[in-house]
Amino acid sequence: MNEDLLNIDIIKEYIAKRKIDWTKHCLNRRNIQISDVKTAVNNGRIIEYYYNDYPYQSCLILGYNINNKILHIVCGMSEDIVHMITAYYPDTKKWEDDMKTRRKE
Repeated sequence: MNEDLLNIDIIKEYIAKRKIDWTKHCLNRRNIQISDVKTAVNNGRIIEYYYNDYPYQSCLILGYNINNKILHIVCGMSEDIVHMITAYYPDTKKWEDDMKTRRKE
């Protein structure tokens, strides 16, 4: 797999070109709209990489939704499409105040 695909600019480009696979898990998230996910990716940055994920390498993006709330998005990348796996509002019990650092257990 090409690790260069896990690049925020490439992910944004795929979204702009509508090369997106929306998983049921991503679409069924309570109170998170597709527009929230797209907005968060477009102003977001990658905070974690998951190179060994299957079936696609993936990453965690931190961005802000249309109401300026922090949103986490997990997406996987293949050669010609971005796979939107899930989106969620980070839990302060699991994340530090910066919402990009996992709390130690």
